[in-house]
Amino acid sequence: MAFKPANNIQDLQYFGEFGGVNPSISDSSTYTFLSAKTMFDTFEGNADGCYLYSRHSSPSNLYLGEALAAMEGTETANVSASGMGAITPVLLQLCDSGDHIVSSRTIYGGTYAFLKNFTPRFNIATSFVDITKLDVVEAAITEKTKVLYCESVSNPLLEVADIKGLATLAKKNNLKLVVDNTFSPLSISPAILGADVVIHSLTKFINGSSDTVGGVVCGTQEFINDLRNVNSGASMLLGATMDSLRASSVLKNLRTLHIRMQQHSKNALYLAEKFEQLGLKTVYPGLASHPSHTLFKSMMNTAYGFGGMLTLDVGSAEKANALMELMQNKNLGYLAVSLGFYKTLFSAPGSSTSSEIPEDEQKEMGLSEGLIRFSIGLDDDIERSFQTMKLCMISLDILK
Repeated sequence: MAFKPANNIQDLQYFGEFGGVNPSISDSSTYTFLSAKTMFDTFEGNADGCYLYSRHSSPSNLYLGEALAAMEGTETANVSASGMGAITPVLLQLCDSGDHIVSSRTIYGGTYAFLKNFTPRFNIATSFVDITKLDVVEAAITEKTKVLYCESVSNPLLEVADIKGLATLAKKNNLKLVVDNTFSPLSISPAILGADVVIHSLTKFINGSSDTVGGVVCGTQEFINDLRNVNSGASMLLGATMDSLRASSVLKNLRTLHIRMQQHSKNALYLAEKFEQLGLKTVYPGLASHPSHTLFKSMMNTAYGFGGMLTLDVGSAEKANALMELMQNKNLGYLAVSLGFYKTLFSAPGSSTSSEIPEDEQKEMGLSEGLIRFSIGLDDDIERSFQTMKLCMISLDILK
């Protein structure tokens, strides 16, 4: 039977303290105990269902975590105050000093910086590889490797990871496959395809209103318990805790994710096809010209399309900047980082979200100065948006 993530979210039904259709918000940083022994047991990790302190967990955060675990098909989940607040504890929980990580070379700039510049302080090394070539990935694995790390659809080049193939490699070598699924919620379900841990930046499509930051780690009950452990859990001890009010807000927005992803994907496919027909250098997983188009189709939950992210290469940084400024002036969207907003967002990742990657490495991976990353919005009349974009490009001699 096909996995249907939106049905899993739909089937969760919570009642507020006074019968509200939304669960009550637990606006407390600390919780009382009816007996001293229960407090002792909680510190020892033995009192399931008891709340201790909101850095550990809170009812609001657990509601959101339960819904996100249902969406990804994992046993449970732990939410955090940012996407990086989810990524960094996972990698530090899975690796000790002397261990090794094999990572995709095209990942979010913050993750790249953490692996390249920060984890070496703890004697954790990372090899960055072309994740689309399984033989290259396997060749990079050593006896010290503990983690395979990738993004379902990579930031910003939109390379697609063969999650089933990577999961097979991980199991063969006794590794944990960690997948950041931020670019493709609902469209791809990494845990169903074999991933051990699934991460999201909730800031993006899942929340969808660009008004908060958040993250989540979806995995087994055992692993999430390890992350939350009072004495040795990286999430607990590093302290990137999501606020209860924010957790409640994200949970409300999650309910409309399936509708939003359908529209993001519909609009992105429309624009990608039109741009390609005009001869523009367009990358979008929904195009037959994308090298991993068939792979994406084999993994996707078809109702939600190929996602809302596409890239255009307009040839130079000058043209890219001029086009983005003009599109913003024409109310087509915002020159801004991030993604998943109701309006289209565009940025030049080489000088923004991927600026942590050295220029020579950007060139090696194909991240050119003229590349514009688009997060396509929920425009009702996407034909009108396209025609305005086309006029902007003509006026700047990007199109003749």
